[in-house]
Amino acid sequence: MERFGEKLKALRKQHNLSQMAIGKILEVDYSYIGKMERGENIPNATMLLKIAGYFQVSLDQLMWDHLELD
Repeated sequence: MERFGEKLKALRKQHNLSQMAIGKILEVDYSYIGKMERGENIPNATMLLKIAGYFQVSLDQLMWDHLELD
């Protein structure tokens, strides 16, 4: 899960979203998004499901470093 943060950032940028915008969508503060992207915070299962659902990617793609995003 070392690459989770960079995957989250890539998804956010692909959808032209700021940290503040995705924070509002996921109902968290934008600073939490930044911390996840930098690897300072690891999201819980509920947050992982919200992220995967919003971006329509699998949990495996988000969590496993060897799997790329489509």
